Amino acid sequence: MPNIVHQRLQVSVQPVPKQDPEVRKRNFEETYIGFDINAAKIEASRCIQCPSAPCQEACPVHNDIPGAFAFLELGDVQSAANKFRETSNLPEMCGRLCPQEKLCEGACVVGFAIRPDGRKEPPVTIGKLEAFCTDAQRAELDGYPLPRYMPEPTGYNVAVIGSGPAGLAVAEQVALKGHGCTVFEYWPEPGGVLVYGIPNFKMRKSIVDQYVAYLEKLGVKFRCNTYVGRDITLDQMLEGEFDAVFLGTGAGVGNVMEIEGEELEGVHKATDFLVRGNLSLNKLPGALQDPLPAPHNVVVIGGGDTAMDCVRTAIRLGAERVMCVYRRTENEMLGRGEERKNAREEGVEFAMLTLPTRIIGDESGKVVAVELQKMELGEPDASGRRSPKPIVGSEYIVPADTVAIAIGYGADPIVPKTTSGLKADRKALVQVDTRMRTSRPGVFAGGDNVNGADLVVTALADGRVAAQAIMDYLGTLRR
Repeated sequence: MPNIVHQRLQVSVQPVPKQDPEVRKRNFEETYIGFDINAAKIEASRCIQCPSAPCQEACPVHNDIPGAFAFLELGDVQSAANKFRETSNLPEMCGRLCPQEKLCEGACVVGFAIRPDGRKEPPVTIGKLEAFCTDAQRAELDGYPLPRYMPEPTGYNVAVIGSGPAGLAVAEQVALKGHGCTVFEYWPEPGGVLVYGIPNFKMRKSIVDQYVAYLEKLGVKFRCNTYVGRDITLDQMLEGEFDAVFLGTGAGVGNVMEIEGEELEGVHKATDFLVRGNLSLNKLPGALQDPLPAPHNVVVIGGGDTAMDCVRTAIRLGAERVMCVYRRTENEMLGRGEERKNAREEGVEFAMLTLPTRIIGDESGKVVAVELQKMELGEPDASGRRSPKPIVGSEYIVPADTVAIAIGYGADPIVPKTTSGLKADRKALVQVDTRMRTSRPGVFAGGDNVNGADLVVTALADGRVAAQAIMDYLGTLRR
């Protein structure tokens, strides 16, 4: 009888259905249609259940991936979903947004295995299966699974600043233990980057809406349109109704190029472009409620996932030409290859080894073109990537009525500046210990405002560590 591992290795990867490019570029619905139950069971059966589970080790929240797939292979979707929920607050979101090829799937033994016939197969499609089983569970339950018994209130109250992945994870964890929790959010609706940074074609907003509704059933309160540090300070929170505070403000301040023409009409920071392109105006602050003019020639500067979000949004807004400009080669791009593939399928042009040198406007102050310069790679920089150098005399001009700048994000310095005893570095990143405790007693932090712009799953992992530290801290307080 053939070895069970060899049998599993003979099973071919199951394709993940997605919308045809010519169809999807005319709508904002999710690109990936996803597995059905039969394909999901077959794909889960490709997992060889290796004892060392390198995929689990590579996952920042250490999901028991083989355990979940053992259930899914049998068709037990509920148990598979619950297995993911043991370690992750946001599995349906991580399944869509994580760079699995660099994490769990990148460590999957199935992708490295040598088969007797020499055939190569990709790793198990972990992310899409994670999304499938948790989506199916919510569809069956008509929402997120609630605990069988609601916890007794402890009388302690926790303030969470920011409703992105780190903040939402903290809110769920402390609420499940009976602590009061209020989440403060700058944007008009909860969700942070999950709503105001992720386009609909990558993740539909109803998933976040359902999760927020679930948290509200647990007793979590949301206070939106609140800019902490201006409208209320952490000192005021701790002097008032809150016993502990978690900072999950993320890294939402867009970097600038500091070149001529960035102030022109039609030049946007990435977040402003994305929210105005992806959300109804009533979900936006007043300053962003002017509709975007219909784009025709769009230049997006940058090469990460946010840049891909911008180019793919521009396509869906009807632009005739969309160009992504990046100063290195595709080998140095930090974003997901999957997203670049989707963008190319939708008609996006890529100008690699190219740097914008100035943005050109007309007499009325509107952008009309971008001057670009060709680059070549020199020696590696501090990050290990080869540094681009300009090629003298290689400048050329492309027409543009819309420019989006997507060259990274930094943390907002307002909370460190307005909170006594809170240490942060020169980039406004809050300093924490291994348990996410800051220099200010009772104040904890995690996610992008600690690490710099990073992944949903790393913010989630920080939030779970911080939540446990918060609950341990509350246990030392006396009423």
